[in-house]
Amino acid sequence: MTNSNTPTQDKTGYGMQALRVSLLHLIATLLLCGLPVFLSGSQAPTLLDRIKQNGYLPIISRNGPTTYYEGTYGFAGFEYELATAFADSLGVELVIHEDEDLGEMLNAVGTPVAEFAAAGLTITAERKKSLRFTQDYMTVTQQVIYRRGSDKPKTVDDLIGKDILVISDSSHAEHLRQLQQQYPQLSWREQPDVEMLDLLEMVHSGSIDIAIVDSNAFTANRSIYPRARVAFDISSPQQLAWAFPIQHDGTLYRAANAFLNSMAVGGQLAELQQKHFSDDDSVDESGALVLSKRIEQRLPKWKKNFQKAGKEYGIDWLFLAAISYQESHWNPDAKSPTGVRGMMMLTLRTASDMGVEDRTDPIQSIEGGAKYFKAVMRRLSDNILEPDRTWMALAAYNVGLGHLEDARKLTEQQQGNPNLWDDVRQRLPLLAKRKYYRQTKHGYARGWEPVRYVDNIRSFHNILVWHNQLQEKRIAEQNQDQNLQPVIYSRIVDNVTSKL
Repeated sequence: MTNSNTPTQDKTGYGMQALRVSLLHLIATLLLCGLPVFLSGSQAPTLLDRIKQNGYLPIISRNGPTTYYEGTYGFAGFEYELATAFADSLGVELVIHEDEDLGEMLNAVGTPVAEFAAAGLTITAERKKSLRFTQDYMTVTQQVIYRRGSDKPKTVDDLIGKDILVISDSSHAEHLRQLQQQYPQLSWREQPDVEMLDLLEMVHSGSIDIAIVDSNAFTANRSIYPRARVAFDISSPQQLAWAFPIQHDGTLYRAANAFLNSMAVGGQLAELQQKHFSDDDSVDESGALVLSKRIEQRLPKWKKNFQKAGKEYGIDWLFLAAISYQESHWNPDAKSPTGVRGMMMLTLRTASDMGVEDRTDPIQSIEGGAKYFKAVMRRLSDNILEPDRTWMALAAYNVGLGHLEDARKLTEQQQGNPNLWDDVRQRLPLLAKRKYYRQTKHGYARGWEPVRYVDNIRSFHNILVWHNQLQEKRIAEQNQDQNLQPVIYSRIVDNVTSKL
């Protein structure tokens, strides 16, 4: 008999509550994995709906000059800018998960880690078996790279017996496997933790004989490792695209296709390609060879001085070194016909204003140049924002603030934007024409010189950045070889790590 004062347990109620909890847990798990969930009385949200509701778009990529990297003013790179524009079109933030192993990257597509891969991926028959590609956004060819001064291979037969290195699971490796059916003696090595820039460096230094890279990667980086040369195209033209999973509902995939189509029709895609992969001739082959040699022989002597001055004045030391290379080629005894001297080629007046007593003292010159560049930046209009502010300051460092202001006023008169470097750089050469300079406050100027000056320094800086990153990577690899704890990390953009 049950005691009336003792409450009975509603076992059925507890069971239903446990079932509800289990169902909610299952639904949450399915949503996290991107699987459709149908609830009574409502239609399941699409993948695109969930992306917009969550407020972020997770993708996966490789860190490198043709994809995305952390530059002077934040993240940059062709894939980063294109994917960011897509995320902006959806009204969400972009999240990038980095994986340097191409095979693992492709396996992560369609998982909670990444909705798609944006990493300069070639559309191949093998990849199409497990992935769905968007419309292409660029056409490239695979190129055989050899070292200048060695025998130039002309055919695939010439590659037999050579030390060839390619990225593991790459379209290059896939193409070589196809060629091997025709050339059974053809052999090569594959390595997962390298970028195409690494391969160019290895050919340049002579540590490997041959590399296979995409034409856009060679064009973008040919000035960095000038001993790496193109032998011949080993493939027909191939298309690059974003890679999506086959099994998802297709709403995000269709949105990506619509976005890429609009970018192509509107001309923005061509502009982005020109920005990142144009055949920049500001550093020709001979100049690149000289720079490469001086990076090895001269820069190490002054590296600490550039770092010290950069830290003191809040300037990237590699950028400061790029200015100095443009000015003097890191020669402390440099002197121009007009009387400017030293590592940063300071005038007597500028040196005096910056407290530099001896312009030929490289330490004083570097510090004085950094101080002066910072002073020029402070004098620019508050309406000029980065990165345009830096390019304007460089132009003023070269031609003078007065002439820069003349060019900005001329830009405004011609319906351009005086706060954008791309607009002002078009008007600076006009200062050499009487029709224009007779109306300006400061008169004639060799206006094409600051344009070339800025272009050169930007190119030098890019070269120095990638040289430095590869050097740091090499040091890290040496530390790992010494059984030190490796540092494993993922780069997450826009501070939304927790959402993953």
